[in-house]
Amino acid sequence: MDDMMSQFLEVFFEESFEGLDVMETALLELDSGDADLETINTIFRAAHSIKGGSATFGLGEVSEFTHLVETLLDEMRDGSRPVTAEAVNLLLQSVDCLREMLNASRDGGEPDRQRIEQLGRELHMLRDGDGGDGAGIPREEGETTAGEGEGCGWRIQFRPHANLFQTGNDPVRILRELADLGEMEVTADLSALPEFALMDPESSYCAWQITLRGPASREQIGEIFAWVEDDCDLGIEPLAAEVDEPEAAGVDQEGVEAEKSPPAIESPTDTEPAGSGTTPAAKPATRRARAGGEASSIRVGIDKVDDIINLVGELVITQSMLGQVGDRLEEGEEADSLLEKLFAGLAQLERNTRELQESVMRIRMLPISFVFNRFPRMVHDLSNKLGKQVELILSGDKTELDKTVMEKIGDPLVHLVRNAIDHGIEMPEERERAGKSPVGRVELNAYHKGGNIIIEISDDGKGLDAGKLLAKAWEKGLLPEGETLPDEKAYELIFHPGFSTAEEVSDVSGRGVGMDVVRKNINSLGGAVEIESQPGKGTRLTIRLPLTLSILDGQLVRVGEQTYVLPLTAIIESLEIDRRNVKAISGQMELYRLRDEFIPIIRLYELFGIEPDNTRLDEGLLVIVEGDGQHLGLLVDDLMAQQQVVIKSLEVNFKKVEGFSGATILGDGTVALILDISGLIKLARARAASMPGEAA
Repeated sequence: MDDMMSQFLEVFFEESFEGLDVMETALLELDSGDADLETINTIFRAAHSIKGGSATFGLGEVSEFTHLVETLLDEMRDGSRPVTAEAVNLLLQSVDCLREMLNASRDGGEPDRQRIEQLGRELHMLRDGDGGDGAGIPREEGETTAGEGEGCGWRIQFRPHANLFQTGNDPVRILRELADLGEMEVTADLSALPEFALMDPESSYCAWQITLRGPASREQIGEIFAWVEDDCDLGIEPLAAEVDEPEAAGVDQEGVEAEKSPPAIESPTDTEPAGSGTTPAAKPATRRARAGGEASSIRVGIDKVDDIINLVGELVITQSMLGQVGDRLEEGEEADSLLEKLFAGLAQLERNTRELQESVMRIRMLPISFVFNRFPRMVHDLSNKLGKQVELILSGDKTELDKTVMEKIGDPLVHLVRNAIDHGIEMPEERERAGKSPVGRVELNAYHKGGNIIIEISDDGKGLDAGKLLAKAWEKGLLPEGETLPDEKAYELIFHPGFSTAEEVSDVSGRGVGMDVVRKNINSLGGAVEIESQPGKGTRLTIRLPLTLSILDGQLVRVGEQTYVLPLTAIIESLEIDRRNVKAISGQMELYRLRDEFIPIIRLYELFGIEPDNTRLDEGLLVIVEGDGQHLGLLVDDLMAQQQVVIKSLEVNFKKVEGFSGATILGDGTVALILDISGLIKLARARAASMPGEAA
C-alpha cells in the first residue's frame, strides 16, 4: 500500500509542477486591466487542481495557501476584481512559493515559513482591500460568505454524467461525505432512468437535490466535489434568499468548466503556443512548455513507442531468416545457394538496426522549449529590476535535441540571456535618443543544421565596442599596450577568464565570472560558440551543439598502427602538405600557412609517443580542426572511414585522460580513442613549454 501511495504522490507532484508552469505562463500573458476570461480560467483550473490534490494527500498548508490564490483568481474571472500589475506580480510570487512548498513536501524538507506567512498576509490584504489584520493564511473555517454560519446551509443540485462510474467515482461516497458536514435531506431525481431492459450497469442515471444545513463553508463542499466537476452538472447556492448570485463549487452557472488537472503533455513534440501578452516592463514569449531541467523521467509519445515495437518485430523476422540459413548450412546444403539469402538477411539486419537506433534516440529527444520555457519569467523579473523594457521572442522551440544535452545547456543560456539584457539592451530613454523603440528585443532561435543543433541568442542593443574591449585587455595585461586586433578577434576577449567591461559590479553582472565558463561548458558538450556584433545595432551569439552525447559522427584517422576518432563537427578540411607553406618558430612550433592564416601543427605521434609510418610532413596528411575558438592542424598518416560510433566514457570506466573525450569499439572489435581538440591544445602547449622539440 505504501508503494502504491508513493506512486500516486509522485504523479501528484509531477502534475502539480506542470500546473504551476501553466499558471506562470498564463500569468505572464495577462495584461493589466485585461480580464481575459480564457487565460484566467486556465490559471484557475491549474490552481484548483493543485488545491484539491494537496488536500487529498494531506498537504494542508499547500491547500490553504492555494485556496487564497484561487479566491483572487475567482474574483478576477467573475469581473469583481481588475487585473493589475500588482496582483499579477503577487500571484507570480505565490507560484514560486507553492513550488518551494511542493519541493519541500516531496523531499522531506522545510519550506520558508516566514515567506509563506508574508505572502499569505499580502494575498489576504489584496483580497480584502482593507489593509489586512496581520494574520497569516486564513483557514477555511474562518472564511464566511453571505448565507453561511449557524442556522444557514446550502442547496445542492448534483446530476452526474452517465460516465461517472467509469472514472472510478461513486455518488454514494460523495453523499456520505456531505452527511458529515451537517444535517442533510436528499431527494432523488429518477426522471432520466430508462426501462430496466435498456439500463447499462456501468452508466449513471440518477440525480439528487440536496439540502445541507449547518456551518459548512462553500469551500468544504467544493472539496468533496473536486474530483467529479468534469463529470457532473453541479449547482451550489446558499439557503439564504438574500444572496443573488449562486455559484457552483469550482464551476460557474454559465458552464465554465473547471478541469481536474492541467493539460498533460502526451508527447514532448506536442507543445502548442500559449499565446502572448505584455507587462509594463516586459513582453513574455509567445511559446512555452516546461519540464524540470534535471527530471529523472521523460514523457514519450505513444507513436514513438509503436515505432520501436514494430522495429523489434522486424528484427525477430530477420533473426528467424538468418537462423534458417544457419540451419541449412549445418545440414550440409551448398553454401553458394545460400549466399544470396545470407547477404539479404544481413542487409535487412543492418537496416533494421539503424532504424531501431534512430527510434531509440528519438525517445531521448525533447523539444528545446523545455529549456526556453524558463526565460519569459526570467526576462519579466530582470527587466523590472533593471527598469528596462524587453520583449522576448522565441522561435524554433520545437527543435529537438538529446535530454542530456538539454540539461547541460540550460545554465549557459541563462547567463547569455542575462548578459544580453544587462549589457546589451539600453535603458528606454537611451534607446529613444538613438532613434530606437524604447522596448528592446531579445531573440532565441533554434534549428537543425547538418548533424548539429544551432542556438542563436541575439539582441538589438548597443552591441560590443571593440575599442573598449581592447582598452580593457591592455589594462589587464592580456595584450601588449597599443596592440590591436580585428573586431571579430576583439569580441573573443569577452570569453577570457575575469574579463568584464561593466562599469560597476552588481548582483546581475560585472565580476567577469561567467562567459569563460559558458564557453567551457559548451566545449565540454562537443560544441562551439561564436560571436558577431555591430555597434549600435546589437549582438548575436551562435552556439553549435551535437544532437546527442551518446553517439558521435566520427572520422577514423590512423597514426602508425593506432586508430583514433575525430568528431566530424570539429573537422574543417583535410589536405596534403606543401612544405613551402610550413614555417618554424624558434625551433619549438610549426605553423602552416593556409589562405593567409597561420595554423599550428600538432604531430600526434610525438604527442602520444607512438611510432609513425613516417616523420616527413609532406608524406602525411594535415587535418584542420577547430577547438576553443582556434584552428589546429593534426598530422596523421592516413584518413580512414567515416562512421557513427557509440561513446564510452573513459572517466567512468577507467580514469580521465587528457586529450581524449572517450573511447569506442569498432566493428572489428578493437578499441579506438576519441580525440578531444581542447585537450590536445593543452597537451601541445604543455609539451612545447617543457620539452621544446626540433622542427623537421
